[in-house]
Amino acid sequence: MNISHLGAKDCVTGSCHLIQTNPGSADSINILVDCGSAYGDDPELPFDQFPVPPGAIHYLFLTHAHIDHIGRVPDLIDAGFRGEIICSHATKALLLPMLHDAMSFSRQQGRTNDQKTLENLIDELSWGFELHQTFTLKKGITFKLSNAGHILGSCFILFTFPATHGKEYRVIFSGDLGCTDTPILPDPDPPERCDLLILESTYGNRTHPSRKNRIETLRKLLDKALADKGIVYIPAFALGRTQELLYELDRIGLKVPVFVDSPLGLEITAIYSALESYWDQEAKDLMAQGDHPFDFKGLYAVRKYQDHKKLLSLHGPAIIIAGSGMCTGGRIVDHLEQGLDDPKNDIIFVGYQAKGTPGRKMIEGKIPVKATVHTLTAYSAHADQQMLVDWVGAMPEPPAEIRLVHGDADARRALAQALGIDRCGFDQ
Repeated sequence: MNISHLGAKDCVTGSCHLIQTNPGSADSINILVDCGSAYGDDPELPFDQFPVPPGAIHYLFLTHAHIDHIGRVPDLIDAGFRGEIICSHATKALLLPMLHDAMSFSRQQGRTNDQKTLENLIDELSWGFELHQTFTLKKGITFKLSNAGHILGSCFILFTFPATHGKEYRVIFSGDLGCTDTPILPDPDPPERCDLLILESTYGNRTHPSRKNRIETLRKLLDKALADKGIVYIPAFALGRTQELLYELDRIGLKVPVFVDSPLGLEITAIYSALESYWDQEAKDLMAQGDHPFDFKGLYAVRKYQDHKKLLSLHGPAIIIAGSGMCTGGRIVDHLEQGLDDPKNDIIFVGYQAKGTPGRKMIEGKIPVKATVHTLTAYSAHADQQMLVDWVGAMPEPPAEIRLVHGDADARRALAQALGIDRCGFDQ
């Protein structure tokens, strides 16, 4: 067996991993885990440089529906993939809306198939599966999806390969692991025993502030930022972060208008609302009491482009949530062009900003702005170093091998040291 890390091996975005059960043989079962878009300076490997052509891949597993894990799925299909796409039921519900937006946004040149054809193929090829149940693939390979707590529907995957020389081989792909105490989401499940763990390391060199106090931290920051009657801009991913922010702004109860200027964010929020069975108990209890977690007085949805244009001339105080989360495109770009030269305004980053993205450059001071720039790391959807160490420590026994992916070099080195492993689990 061979496992190749084709994306996010040495960086954070563009996740893509290939399992070949018998490399070079016609009997090999080829399984791809994620096929994501890269952001900023992170590389994307062309499909013609994959160890096997897309048409020879039997299964594509998706750990969750963020674009850095699913964004290249349309192009993989356009390049000949016709295997099964396997994910959780919630990810299946989110898959097409996320990819529709991404394809509309990128308008990739050189595709053989048009967008509608690709969307139909994605829908035909993709299947949602239950968590915590074992299912069988070809050649006796089994898989089990478990809750990763990153966004709704996110999972980590346990593959079990049939016995060779008397012993089966078990591999876990962590996907993106979430934090404990995340609004809406149940905490990540503890992992089972495995021989090889492919582990994300996004925040392998950081410890997040206490999440139990983050509502009060956000309240104090917003009170201060809005005191001069400016506008607070919050770049947010349409999937996950937007819903968390709405949940906590509802708890805070500010007396200023909140605008969600993101058609995709609004669509995803509606899907989140329909997936109540996947919420954590706290969110379910609020709903049962008549308090919808994502809706409150003073919340306004901005769907039409002409309403977005009107919003650009808004005077504060107000809060505007818009995508994209790393400011690489979307409606947030118009807002920042309009408002970042006003010192009364503020921008709050609540998610990871990849190297080379406008968001990262603003945080580093490489893009000069007059508005005040804030970062709130307690809103990360990724587990920090201690959470990752604790998650690995919850295994019944340590894995024989751990490979660290999905992290910058410093994060991978720090996490390797914390886990007591050499380098990052690779030969190079």
